[in-house]
Amino acid sequence: MPDTRTPTASYLCPRDGTRAAATTLTWCCPVCEGPWDLAADDLSAVRPDALSGRVNSLWRYEEALPLSAPEVSLGEGRTPLVPLTARVSAKLDYLMPTLSFKDRGAVMLVELARRLAPERVVADSSGNAGTSVAAYCARAGLPCTVYVPEGTSPKKTEQIRAHGARPEVVPGGREATAAAARSAAGEAGTFYASHVFNPYFLHGTKTYVYEIWEELGGTLPDALAVPVGNGTLLLGAALATGELLAAGLIDRRPALIAVQAEAVSPLAAAFHAGAEDLPDVPGQASPTLAEGIAIPRPPRARQILAAVRESGGTFLTVAEDRIRAAQRDLAARGFFVETTAVACWAAVGDVTDRSVVVPLCGAGLKTGLAP
Repeated sequence: MPDTRTPTASYLCPRDGTRAAATTLTWCCPVCEGPWDLAADDLSAVRPDALSGRVNSLWRYEEALPLSAPEVSLGEGRTPLVPLTARVSAKLDYLMPTLSFKDRGAVMLVELARRLAPERVVADSSGNAGTSVAAYCARAGLPCTVYVPEGTSPKKTEQIRAHGARPEVVPGGREATAAAARSAAGEAGTFYASHVFNPYFLHGTKTYVYEIWEELGGTLPDALAVPVGNGTLLLGAALATGELLAAGLIDRRPALIAVQAEAVSPLAAAFHAGAEDLPDVPGQASPTLAEGIAIPRPPRARQILAAVRESGGTFLTVAEDRIRAAQRDLAARGFFVETTAVACWAAVGDVTDRSVVVPLCGAGLKTGLAP
């Protein structure tokens, strides 16, 4: 029988230690209004010898996940890992059901929402997280509104509508969009499917690393390059590498190479300045082809910076002309991905001194070829 239990984990604020039951619709810490982490004492290590014959999706790692036996799965996960050069390989997460890696976390959020049975689901997104939440809400039969900034790719808003969700276009940038969604999240009976504030999303994205580990025969590359805006893939990667190391399934953690667009790179600036957090000043987002990582003030900035430092990694930035050239270069190799998704290839494609995996995390059909 499918597991339809309500979650037993609890939310934990990493700043002040406040806790809340994961069965509530509370979306942020009531004390500091920051994002939640997950206190899930019942998670355990994945046994490599138990994986044979399991479902061919990310749910094969069920011991390490805070939910199991989903009813909303679309078969997400298990995307190919292919070499690009002798040292750099790409994981093709643009082959997910909604054409982006966000399906890894969205399926967790919507499965959680389905079990809590809210009146409505709201989300905010520059596009990909919103399209993913919309698809899984359609699968779950949940009404959904997705707040998106003006200028979001028409293909992404069309995809949101196609799944039966309502896109709410917000004047201004990504910060204004998040503020509008958070205001709606305070309404009674509302589940805020926030890929930033809700830690279930991070426990979905961590399966990206579990798949690489399994594909490489129980090892990981020297480095994992990850595009960083709100940092959900990077923080998921940090979770996974920590879990695998603690379980004795790897003997070292790979360096996390965080990649930002040069035009919007607040975390890179803070990292190289030796700061533990972003300065307490309003952030500004300049235009960039990498719209999916154009986040001037990510709420989990402190955690992102700490995770990169703990891994022995670094931040790199890429200019707009390099993003444009990298998209065409990947297309010439057979991979048509959106401009945000080429940032890591632009940053580390010429690496020769260590093994690196980059995610191709969104399909080019979502945004088209950069002019």
